[in-house]
Amino acid sequence: MSSGLSNLGIVHTAISLVAVAAGLIALARDGQIVSGNRIGRLYLWATVLTCLTGFGIFAHGGFGKPHALGVLTLIVLGIAWGAGRLGWFGRAAPYVEVVAYSTSFMFHWIPAITETTTRLPLGAPLLASPEAPQLQAVAGLLFMLLIVGVTLQLRRLRRRLGAGGAALAA
Repeated sequence: MSSGLSNLGIVHTAISLVAVAAGLIALARDGQIVSGNRIGRLYLWATVLTCLTGFGIFAHGGFGKPHALGVLTLIVLGIAWGAGRLGWFGRAAPYVEVVAYSTSFMFHWIPAITETTTRLPLGAPLLASPEAPQLQAVAGLLFMLLIVGVTLQLRRLRRRLGAGGAALAA
């Protein structure tokens, strides 16, 4: 039985898996995603490519919620990159970078869980549609995990940057 993915959908999914893997490695290894190292750059560019390839997928008829999430993800990535590489936001830049990259990472999980639960197992998916109420609960859980994760990252970053960064993270 077919997965229902177009060739573009297959490429999009493969690139997104690279981005998610890079994000997981960065979080496990460094405690955060930053564009200043190889794994962070891989995450950044794979996420950009995930968004761009996603814009060509119209499984539900036209521009929809997944496309809007792609636009939002690109904006958040731009903020993260500008904070980390260009020093936007001054002394708050490292904090903005951490929050923005973590937010973009959480954005990967929304379509990943939605697509997985509405396509698998083949022929009898776990959920009937992307509008299933269970997915709203999952989105809430992802948001709570983001808040907890970002809080831990900001505390770690504040300790690492010392007293100079304490006022920003408080």
